Parts: sequence; C-alpha cells; structure tokens
Amino acid sequence: MSKIFEPLTLRGVTLRNRYALSPMCQYTAKDGYVSDYHTIHYGRFALGGFGLLMVEATAVSPEGRISHGDLGLWDDAQIPGLARIAAFAKAYGATPGIQIGHAGPKASIQRAFEGNGPLNEVDAARGEHAWPVVSPSARPVTDGWLLPTALDANGIAKVRADFVASARRALQAGFDVLELHYAHGFLLNAFLSPLTNDRSDEYGGSFENRIRLPLQIARAVREVWPQDKPLFVRLSAVDGSGSGWTIADSVAFAEALKAVGVDVIDCSSGGFGVYDYPNGYGFQVPFAAQIRREANIGTMAVGLIVDPWQAESVIASGQADLVALGHAALRDPHFPLHAQQTLGAVSPDAAYASWNVQAGWWLDQRASKLVQLGPWAPTEGAAADGRKD
Repeated sequence: MSKIFEPLTLRGVTLRNRYALSPMCQYTAKDGYVSDYHTIHYGRFALGGFGLLMVEATAVSPEGRISHGDLGLWDDAQIPGLARIAAFAKAYGATPGIQIGHAGPKASIQRAFEGNGPLNEVDAARGEHAWPVVSPSARPVTDGWLLPTALDANGIAKVRADFVASARRALQAGFDVLELHYAHGFLLNAFLSPLTNDRSDEYGGSFENRIRLPLQIARAVREVWPQDKPLFVRLSAVDGSGSGWTIADSVAFAEALKAVGVDVIDCSSGGFGVYDYPNGYGFQVPFAAQIRREANIGTMAVGLIVDPWQAESVIASGQADLVALGHAALRDPHFPLHAQQTLGAVSPDAAYASWNVQAGWWLDQRASKLVQLGPWAPTEGAAADGRKD
C-alpha cells in the first residue's frame, strides 16, 4: 500500500492524502483582490488530486505585500474571492489552506517575473510606486534596496493585530488550514535571524528575544483559530549562511511553537546570506526529518521533489508527514492522480476512479478503447520518438 495516499488527520481536519500544493506567489492580484486567474489556477490543483491546497502568501496589510501583485487579507471585502477558492477546493475533495504573512524588508519590490528587485522608474511609469518598508532593524536587504524603518512598540503591536485579523478573515473565507509565513527573508524571518536582527530590546539579541514576536503571533493566532483546525508555520530551517539561523535553532523554535498549539512545520530554507548548504534533489527533506524527529512535531517537506517514488519514500521512511510540491505541481497539476497510477495505488480497472467524474468518465472510455487497440505503433513516415500514448 502507498503511504503517501493514506489520509492524514490533523486535529479535526482529515486530508485525503499527503500531497500538498506549496504556496507559490502568482503576483496577479490587484489591490490584494483575487482575480479570475487565481480561481482557475487553484481549481486545477483541486481537480488534480492534492490533499492540501495551500493558497499563496497573502499579505496581512497593504505595506506587508511583497509586490503590487500580492493577494491580501487586510479588508473584509477581500474575503469573497478567497471564499470561492476554498469552496471549490472542498467541493472536489481537497482541503483548502492559506498562508498569511508580512514581507517586511522584502516588501515593495517588483513582481518576480518583472525583475524581482527594487521598484524603479519603469514601474512608476505604469503607476506602481514604492511604499515605506519595515523590519526589526534599519538595515536594507542588500545594496540598492529600500532602507526599512525599525519597528517600534506600536509597529510591533500593529503587526500582531494584523496577523490575528487576517486569521479571522481566513476562517470566514472557509479555510481549514492556516499557515504563518516565517521564512525566506520576510518580516518574521528577519526577527528570527541574527544576521538581520540587531535590536537591543526584548525583541533582539538572545535566541529567546529573537523568537519572541513570532511566538507571540503564533500564540495570538492560535487563540482565534479554531481548536479543531490545524495551524502550520513555514520556517526557513536554516539561513543561507551557516553563521545565521541554524537547524538546531529551528528544532528549539519548533518545540516552542508546538507548546503554543502549532501542528506542522513547513520546512523551507534560505532568506539571508549566500546559500551554504547542499541544494540537490530533495535538499530540504533532511531539515523536515530532523525537526520531526527532535521536536516531535509534524512536518511538511518541500524542495526539488520531482518523482512519485521520491515523494512516497519521504512519507514511507517517516521523514515528514506531508510532501509539498511547487514547481512540479505547476508542470503537472494532476501530479497526485498520475502518481496514484505510477505507484500502483489504484487498480488498473479503476485507474480514473479518483478523477473528477466529468473527466474520469471520458478517460475510462478511452482506456477501454486503447486496450482493444493494443499499443500504439506510428505509421511509416510519422515521427517515432519512442513515446506511447
């Protein structure tokens, strides 16, 4: 039996399998609102068989956006568009989740496919101007980027309140899983990392001080997020530089997060410093395995997981509880359904039973016809490149 296709129950929510869609920014929103693109984009993965459908990083405030194209949940008027995505996911068997975050020092930049750097005069010419950014310390990400303002007590209180308010809106929108974004050089990651946090108050200096705000936010969100719904945290398990945040720090922080009610650590990496770690296939899986083993908390593995057997091995070997696909999902939105067939997790005579009935009925008819016809053989003169239908 395939382990990755076993259901997973987290609190009162049961995922149909262990495949998750990794949150990937599409930079296609306007003023934070869902567009038709988002509805269709996420619908593909619900139809494609994913157990958990995680909506991309969604800003808790306008100034917390990465770019002008980010989704947002700072206004009640943004709820209906996201609710449509959550409802569609549920209708086709997927569990809807959403990641909320604040970009901090990496806010106010270009969309990834338009440069992924500081906004410039070309962006301004089309009406996309920069806005002030904040961080734990007044240090830019790198040369040429905006100089952030170090958050004061009022700013910190606002960030906490913004996360709580967005969590409430995510619940209203019908999401069953909530993820807090503490990775990739964004605001809460910047508080955690000694490479970027040089504060001298209760939010800087020691490990206990640097985790204080992220831990306070997790605790405050857990208080308003229903006890029967799971709470995830996406964490950069290590900074890029080995002299920054370490895997040992992540284990200790995961233990603290578990104590306030976090259920799963979504294990990514990087954000600050040149990446000093191996980065081949499945390069972040060992982080998920170590945090799961040493902090005794659920984990989600991500990072160059490209093959059904590879994903199956991650779950079967106990390295993680979930496998999140990003680029592989974009390439094949039906990855879980295809993996079911590859792994033999579905009998040949019911190969399309897990597909939505509108497609599965047609594919069943086609499969029967192909059995009658036998293997495809290209006619003379046709391209014969070894592929079979």
